[in-house]
Amino acid sequence: MTDVKAKIGGAIVAIITPFKDGKVDEDGLKNLIEWQIDQGTHCIVPCGTTGESATLSHEEHMKVVELTIKTVDGRVPVIAGTGSNSTAETIMLTKHAKDAGADAALVITPYYNKPSQEGLYRHFMTVAEECEFPMILYNVPGRTSVNMLPQTVARCAQNEYIIGIKEATGSLKQVAQVIRSCPDDFIVLSGDDFTAFPTMAIGGKGVISVASNIMPSEMAEMMNACNAKDFETAKNIHLKLFPLFEALFIDTNPVPAKTALAMMGKIASDEVRQPLAPVSDENKERIKAVLQSLGLI
Repeated sequence: MTDVKAKIGGAIVAIITPFKDGKVDEDGLKNLIEWQIDQGTHCIVPCGTTGESATLSHEEHMKVVELTIKTVDGRVPVIAGTGSNSTAETIMLTKHAKDAGADAALVITPYYNKPSQEGLYRHFMTVAEECEFPMILYNVPGRTSVNMLPQTVARCAQNEYIIGIKEATGSLKQVAQVIRSCPDDFIVLSGDDFTAFPTMAIGGKGVISVASNIMPSEMAEMMNACNAKDFETAKNIHLKLFPLFEALFIDTNPVPAKTALAMMGKIASDEVRQPLAPVSDENKERIKAVLQSLGLI
């Protein structure tokens, strides 16, 4: 477990799942993975929120995880999104990721069910006991309607297979509480690009990033600067990229990210799956303006 913990951190891309004519664009995904690795991304997360896991069939989900692992070929860690609002389904997807050769699983708090803190604890304990595989918890109340509190995270962190958390509340207060209450080697990752730099400054280990889809080298450079305690350089990158962080959430993620990647020529189509819809013309112009200001198009 120590080896896995040592490998996970820095700029971790929550990679989009490109679609073409309603199907997963496998060649497009492979090209994106190669570009990410070439640009210095430290880890890759397939089938997260940004990967539209909620509308992938089980077969597609497993194929995307397998394709990512095969394409990466050990060059960087792969943290497979395996969470669900069903504990049994989470176990099934996590066991698949383990067997496929992923380095760890990213497991979201169950959505829609709105479990209690005890329910959350029991869910993650059951997954850990059944799968015996390194897990990163994923706390994103804006998507799930439940906030996993720091004391519950600390309870979970006592399990050897629960090695970290993606903290996406947008609250630095909660990030600090999690860091204070968990073991020193527990991996706390920012789940929001705009909190990546400050999270690193108070002891975080990295970010699971949407912006890394668009500017992977700069996000990696910011994380590298933080790890080198060069917070002046990191701050300057953070401020430079801040308009991008905002633009990528002017509509539901990953709609703006796919729009941007299509504008940049990195994917063949900005297609998203219903119930997501394409960005409005007004928001498309706002995204275009930000990309132009950053010299991306």
